[in-house]
Amino acid sequence: MLLTKENTLVLISSLTFLKSTQAVPTASSHIHRRSNNAGTCAFPEYENMVAVQTNGTNAGWAMHYDQLCSYGSWCPYSCKPGQLMGQWDPSVTTYSYPGSQNGGLYCDSNGVLQKPIPENDYCYDGKGTVVAINNVQGSGDVAFCQTVLPGNEEMLIPTLVSDNETLAVPGTEYWAGTASHFYINPPGVSVDDGCKWGTKENPWGNWAPYVAGANMDKNGDTFVKIGWNPVYLEEATPFKDELPTFGVRITCDDESQCEGLECSITPSIDGVNGVSSPGAATGAGGGNFCVITAKNGAIAKIEVFEDNENSIPSSTNEKRDYIPYANKTGIISSFSNISNQTTTLSPAHSTVTTIKTITVTI
Repeated sequence: MLLTKENTLVLISSLTFLKSTQAVPTASSHIHRRSNNAGTCAFPEYENMVAVQTNGTNAGWAMHYDQLCSYGSWCPYSCKPGQLMGQWDPSVTTYSYPGSQNGGLYCDSNGVLQKPIPENDYCYDGKGTVVAINNVQGSGDVAFCQTVLPGNEEMLIPTLVSDNETLAVPGTEYWAGTASHFYINPPGVSVDDGCKWGTKENPWGNWAPYVAGANMDKNGDTFVKIGWNPVYLEEATPFKDELPTFGVRITCDDESQCEGLECSITPSIDGVNGVSSPGAATGAGGGNFCVITAKNGAIAKIEVFEDNENSIPSSTNEKRDYIPYANKTGIISSFSNISNQTTTLSPAHSTVTTIKTITVTI
């Protein structure tokens, strides 16, 4: 899930919980931390780790709430906002199932946690080039929920935005060169409610209206994406035609160093699944999105703003004019620039996860 200069973005049409392989780390250091419960490794709370899903049986690990960190398994974890998990299976170097599950620490057959990459910290600072801004403070904090990768890709890693928070942006050093991905929940939804799977009864968690992604390439360019969550748009979603009461947009501290602006979603103007951008495109599952490039250390800001003018029906034609596929150098010129290479993974649960690789020429 890497956004690059030739901008390959892996979009996930539906997330599910996948089984991890049980490969033993080839290079590791032992962490003398054993579980009090037979057959599992306890969450260690080492420096900058953040316990999530604490009400579930996994008690802290960035795994589904009822999934234990059991002997012979990989156990991903969350880090503080702006930081990335620094441990994963070093033998897995490409984004493919089932190796994409092997993040975090390894709980060995003796119940001892192993640190698979001794030279890496447990958590480390991201590139610091993307900041989330809350411009709806009167409506509450905003939960940005990052997916766990390598891991089950559930949106478990919390960043609560009261005013502004730096988001975790990986560079090429991160696992398999992948990007970070976030679900943006409605203002006022807590990280406890938003940063977990949830149900289709509410527009948060896996059904949050918007998603975002970011990473930095080898040239120091930061790619930032915002878009509609395809799950929000599914036929079975009861609120699929409802306009969210908030919007998102990308701005920059130095607009002269940012390519791809305007990149915004204002539901009352754009309608459901509408995006205002000269380079807007459609991703996996039918969700529309836009991408900007921040160069030379420029800071990109994902702003969440109030949009209470929702008097326009989602089916209206009276929307802001924008060019979804502009024939212009530097942005998407047509669908011919997008190659759909579909891979179906084998989930542990009944839902099939489909990943589409979308190549966008920037």
